[in-house]
Amino acid sequence: MTTPVRTDSTGRVRVENLVTSGTFSLDGGTWDVDNNVWIVGDDAECVVIDPAHDAAAVVEAVAGRRVVAVLLTHGHDDHIRAVRDVAAQVGAPVHLNPADTMLWEQVYPGTTADEEIVDGKETTVAGVTLTALHTPGHSPGSTCFHAPDLGEGGVLFSGDTLFSGGPGATGRSYSDFPTIIESIRERILTLPGSTEVLTGHGDATSVGAEKPHLQEWVDRGH
Repeated sequence: MTTPVRTDSTGRVRVENLVTSGTFSLDGGTWDVDNNVWIVGDDAECVVIDPAHDAAAVVEAVAGRRVVAVLLTHGHDDHIRAVRDVAAQVGAPVHLNPADTMLWEQVYPGTTADEEIVDGKETTVAGVTLTALHTPGHSPGSTCFHAPDLGEGGVLFSGDTLFSGGPGATGRSYSDFPTIIESIRERILTLPGSTEVLTGHGDATSVGAEKPHLQEWVDRGH
């Protein structure tokens, strides 16, 4: 079941949240995780962001709407393992930043996503535009999606780049702490403080809530 969480000024375009459960595997380890799946659109069409783990639940949440695109914030297997199944059932292209192709190939060897995400690429659904912000660090291709017309102060779908309480993890392959800090400092914390941050896992936060803690994160090193 999805939970409607935000709407645009007309009340027509909404953001829905579906939480799915599964595992994340990398560098020889496997962990249980709950993922946020985000669906943005109206009664006719939508985009799906990070359709994790449970393809059937995601397709049910789409509820027959036309899916403009499946947008991936990055290529870790918990975010992408169900994506081909979802995309096939809803008839939509999968978008991924090509800098994460090596992660994609761990799940789908010898293939690529359908369309490349580049910094600044815009995806429009139901009259609302989501702009891709390349925010490397958690992975080389990590990308956030900014929708300034959603909610009271705009919405950022941050994937695993920024959570409530700090940056995403950078202790595994293809990640880098100084890089994620630079991405957060230059690409996220420069957005209006009222921007709501809808994350890949866990609770939502805001730019204003997180910005005062940047130096704390730098000092602690994670």
